[in-house]
Amino acid sequence: MELYIEKLSAEIDTIGSKITQHLSVKHEAREIALPLARKSIRFCANAIRAIHRAEYDKAGELLSQSHGCLQEIKTALSEQPGLMHTGYVNDAQKEYAEGRITLALVTDTALPDPDELDIGYASYLNGMAEAASEMRRQMLDRIREGDFERGETQLAAMDEIYNLLVTVDFPDALTGGLRRTTDQLRGVLERSRGDLTMALNQSKLERKISSLKDKL
Repeated sequence: MELYIEKLSAEIDTIGSKITQHLSVKHEAREIALPLARKSIRFCANAIRAIHRAEYDKAGELLSQSHGCLQEIKTALSEQPGLMHTGYVNDAQKEYAEGRITLALVTDTALPDPDELDIGYASYLNGMAEAASEMRRQMLDRIREGDFERGETQLAAMDEIYNLLVTVDFPDALTGGLRRTTDQLRGVLERSRGDLTMALNQSKLERKISSLKDKL
């Protein structure tokens, strides 16, 4: 009996030590990656702000810094690939995709490919949805400036993105909750279409009134 307990105790100690060592290494990698993810997200938030201020070069620099953080995360988690699919990494990748796609849409340049950005597809699609929502602010700014043609172009871009996302019909476990994000985008799109339609009608009415005044 005593010999069995001694043997069992030694086995438990060995198993416990192995698991503890494994979790310690994993925890250390996580502690490196987590602040990098937060830093990357901050760069992206500042990049979006710069885009809306038409500071495109600054936005590009901030997004490059964000990408640098993502690469550091990838290096830190190279021995722990399972952590690359955690929420904080996915969020950082999503924000990066949002920034890059928003910049492309606003500057009329080619959309970046997810493989080119070196991020997950689910993160890319969610970032695309967020970028489309950001275009609402751009569209409203163009309406206020009286640039209705540009506003219509930006609404069309939002529509094209929504038309893609609504076809991605897979479980949330695969898409990172894309269905909910797409539903939110539909609401943004509907409000934006209503705002543009109202602004166009008002502009037509004002031109008609102005034309009538000129005839009097």
